Amino acid sequence: MLAYLPRPPTDTSQYGTFPQEPELPAAPRALAENSWQQAGSTAAKRSTPMPNYPSLPCHGIIIPSEPSLLLSHGSMAAQHRPSDLPRCPPAALRESGTRWYPLHALSVPNIPTSTRGRSSARSSAAAVPAPEGLPGRCRKLLEEDSPMVQASKRQRQRYVTKVGKCQVNLGNIQDKKRFLSDIFTTIVDLKYRWFLFVFMMCYIITWVVFGTIYLFDAWVRGDVWHQGDPEWQACIENVDGFISALLFSVESQRTIGYGSRMVTANCAEGVILLMAQSIVGSMIDALMVGCMFVKISRPKKRAQTLIFSKNCVISRRDEKLCLMFRVGDLRESHMVDAKIRAKLIKSRQTAEGEFIPLEQSELNLGYDTGEDRLFLVEPQIICHIIDCRSPFWDMSAESLRREQFEIIIILEGIVEATGMTCQARTSYTEDEILWGYRFEPCMSLEKGAFHVDYSRFEMTFEVQTPAASAKELQELRELEQQEHSTLSLYWDHFLHPCAP
Repeated sequence: MLAYLPRPPTDTSQYGTFPQEPELPAAPRALAENSWQQAGSTAAKRSTPMPNYPSLPCHGIIIPSEPSLLLSHGSMAAQHRPSDLPRCPPAALRESGTRWYPLHALSVPNIPTSTRGRSSARSSAAAVPAPEGLPGRCRKLLEEDSPMVQASKRQRQRYVTKVGKCQVNLGNIQDKKRFLSDIFTTIVDLKYRWFLFVFMMCYIITWVVFGTIYLFDAWVRGDVWHQGDPEWQACIENVDGFISALLFSVESQRTIGYGSRMVTANCAEGVILLMAQSIVGSMIDALMVGCMFVKISRPKKRAQTLIFSKNCVISRRDEKLCLMFRVGDLRESHMVDAKIRAKLIKSRQTAEGEFIPLEQSELNLGYDTGEDRLFLVEPQIICHIIDCRSPFWDMSAESLRREQFEIIIILEGIVEATGMTCQARTSYTEDEILWGYRFEPCMSLEKGAFHVDYSRFEMTFEVQTPAASAKELQELRELEQQEHSTLSLYWDHFLHPCAP
């Protein structure tokens, strides 16, 4: 639960569009400046321009028709002030060879490998050589002290694992007799080693108990001491010790009947014991065989063939910012009436000061339009539109890295082979969401059928996506419409000044 506690306020100036010089300590000021100068000169000699990235135009104004180039933080009014948002880096920094990353990248429709989208940042970082010696160690210490690095070093506790297991342990349960009232579900929920142990002990205990009772009855009636006497009327024949009594118990309960040991009509208690053991053995058979069948055919095993993508992506679809992930079914027997839903797990504090840990809120995946009901024949991309009702409405690419939440995906359906309801789960944390990416197509047309290539199931490629939040994009769009309407009225008045 400590992983979901609110983070301390962080200085957001270091997450700006253009790189800024980090805040250096006062004591080793001269040493740090020397190290940064050497690092800048080394990077200027060895750095190469990044491919597939457009160069930013050097203008002093902001063009309103380019929302994808706006910053993701600040108010809308501040984004239209030319003095606050320079479009070009300073000349001194441009000459020093510092890398400048744009707010978006061009769409790349043809990706040769699946690791391009995820490894582009690592490859670009590896291209810049690290300084050596004392300045290099100084720079490394400064980077390790940054808040982002310290946050990444913290151990994160997931609410649901990637394979769908809930990481919640129940403790201090006082009324445990409730589990015994539902003994069938309790036995089925046991792990296999404990289930097999209970399965064997149910039979072994009944065999030993009834064998002991048979031995005691034979000892009381004197059958043990008159073995081989043809004139003695024995109650249980050929029972002269515990081993023979145990064998008789096993033969009676499992209806083996070798014929050497048996109950005669000379005693009523022997017949009653045989009837009781037969009834108890039938009940144990029904319970244990039923539990074994249910445990083997549980729909939880069917959920292992329902797969989810390892990452979520955020990009624009139909001019709307959307959160998307991919789901697929590996079996040819399909899920009947498959439905999908998503939950956002995030701690928050109310206006009254109440702290709500791990609050669950619903993410709309199309339940109002029926898009959450899937015909899961081929891999499908599930889309969550980030609108004013979405919890990601005012979240930008920069604020996403400072948030801490978890998205739980739940896929439910009926197994076509058994008719049982199956549920598959997975989760995505904030560091598993890729901003500005799309999934590559994994289905192609062949002769007479469609071919699904699951080797491309996880592949993503970078696309042109604004770094601003959906709220800021909506405000910008409304501002552009107001400006367009104002200009249209002014132009009409200029052309027809005497029009009524």
